Amino acid sequence: MSTQTWNANPTIFTPSAQSYRQNKTESLWLPHGDEDTDTEEEDSPIDEQEIFDLIRSITDPEHPLTLEALKVVSKEQVKVDGTRVFVEYTPTSPACGMANVIGLAIMVRLIRSLPQRYKVRISMTPGSHQHVEQVTKQLNDKERVAAAMEVDALMENINQCLATAGKRGSYDDAN
Repeated sequence: MSTQTWNANPTIFTPSAQSYRQNKTESLWLPHGDEDTDTEEEDSPIDEQEIFDLIRSITDPEHPLTLEALKVVSKEQVKVDGTRVFVEYTPTSPACGMANVIGLAIMVRLIRSLPQRYKVRISMTPGSHQHVEQVTKQLNDKERVAAAMEVDALMENINQCLATAGKRGSYDDAN
């Protein structure tokens, strides 16, 4: 985690109780050891709630809080159009030094979780950060993302953020 705190006193929100996992009996994941050979599963559409469930409990790189609890992401900021996924996020402050790390954590989580046929686009809420355009451009450049994923120190930070990503639901689940 970063030693410098960009937003020492963030506003904390109550997470939504709605979760795909709570509303459906089947798991989002394959049982351990199973192969993904079912063609029906390949054609199964993914909706906004499923995408939100994948990213809602990612931990902020500066605070031991989830992105949902900090209102960095919300279900309303997720859109799915066929095999295209759009996620908009809002950093906790306009000068947030971790904005690109947060965006990269969201991107890595979705790259690791979604079938390859899905194309992901990550952007920051317009006007929410002093470098919205630059960070959004970097996050959607495949070569830059691939290069960032090869930096061990950065991926260690990202993996710490993703350590809680499998826990969807209440705020208590993320701790």
